Amino acid sequence: MKDKYILTDVDGVCLDWEEAFDVWMANQGHTPVKDYKLMYGVHNRFNIEKPVSRHMVRMFNSSAAIGFLPPLRDAQYYIKKLHEKHKYKFIAVTSLSLDPYAQKLRTRNLAKLFGDNTFEEVICLDTGADKDDILAELSGKYNGCYWIEDKPENASVGAETGFESLLVEHGHNMDAEGDFKSMKNWEEIYHEIVGK
Repeated sequence: MKDKYILTDVDGVCLDWEEAFDVWMANQGHTPVKDYKLMYGVHNRFNIEKPVSRHMVRMFNSSAAIGFLPPLRDAQYYIKKLHEKHKYKFIAVTSLSLDPYAQKLRTRNLAKLFGDNTFEEVICLDTGADKDDILAELSGKYNGCYWIEDKPENASVGAETGFESLLVEHGHNMDAEGDFKSMKNWEEIYHEIVGK
């Protein structure tokens, strides 16, 4: 039953990567700029050079901190409800890291917060990697399923490759437009999915 699968990004969708990263950056001596929550891109949020920002993200994503990210907003309650009450299984597609230890920490973090069997598969791509190829590959098996993302470009790619694409709203993507529906939280996502 392929329609009982939900494919989802992890950071900014299931887990609050930004909050954890901001705390970690503060420990590294970096302070965010004013109104940083409305900006996309670490280099903008912390007023640092792009290569430095990429290095910091790669360091954070491969650190022990990545195994202890909190859930994003109401994600924990509604993801568990979708799984336990409605029998949905989740496939995570995350541009985390190729580091095997970071990948194991990501899988354990998801299992701890959302339940051992909620995420049937956790696909980890390299830090910041595009999702075009993996979504095209997965569309053959999960065509028509939901794809949940917080980056508008990836939400559009999901729609183009045959998924029902939903965008999780953040300060930096509130004005995004495309062939996806914007959702404020997991409560809205839940009603979108079970209401059909």
